[in-house]
Amino acid sequence: MSKLPVGTFINMATVGVGSLIGLVLHQFVPDIQHDVSLITQQALGIGILILGIQMSLKIKDEMMLLFIISLIIGGIIGEWLGLKEMLEGWKMWFDSNLNIGQERFSTGLIAAFVLFCASPITIVGAIEEGIQNKRELLIVKSIFDGIMAIVLTSTYGGVGVLFAVLPMLLIQGGLTMIAGRAKSVFTKSIISQISAVGGALLIALALKVLVLEDLKVASLIPAFIIVLAMNWVYGKLGLKA
Repeated sequence: MSKLPVGTFINMATVGVGSLIGLVLHQFVPDIQHDVSLITQQALGIGILILGIQMSLKIKDEMMLLFIISLIIGGIIGEWLGLKEMLEGWKMWFDSNLNIGQERFSTGLIAAFVLFCASPITIVGAIEEGIQNKRELLIVKSIFDGIMAIVLTSTYGGVGVLFAVLPMLLIQGGLTMIAGRAKSVFTKSIISQISAVGGALLIALALKVLVLEDLKVASLIPAFIIVLAMNWVYGKLGLKA
């Protein structure tokens, strides 16, 4: 079993290839991004929705209440911490302070960073690879990111999107390495519940991508911590999890 974040390396490669293709399109077919981006967004949104439903169905019937409570408490904590506003604040800070060469470089880098590194797919995929050595979700993310790299780079030009692979390596690859070291803590039940919470967040993300509803996906991220804590409480009380 590899201890390296191979899924992240694959992800970085697809973003690199997508960025190079986007640069070519930006140079020779400058108007293509408007026509391609909408249908790409819709297709990927549908794909993420189906994937989220599939992951959410892993939860057992007797654990459904714990799953729902984890989402509620996690969402409340996320709102209290202001996670959505925090991410938007980071974006604004980078937008106003990171101007390397040209503004479009910064804009492309910021857009790619938020899309590639601050999503539920990043968290769940990295944890699954670290614990179970499963890379299916990160491969799906790699395809998604590669396509979006084409769209973003053909829109913004430059190499800002390509530079987003550096924080991806640190954040996504780091999560995989941490999860791998702590895998003895995760039982099959906990893994299925983490996947179910991740699936619920992917459904919310898909609705947002499809512009059906402006859901505060970032605020629900603490639900991952709550589901772990509640499993610990269930274990201490001698309840079946």
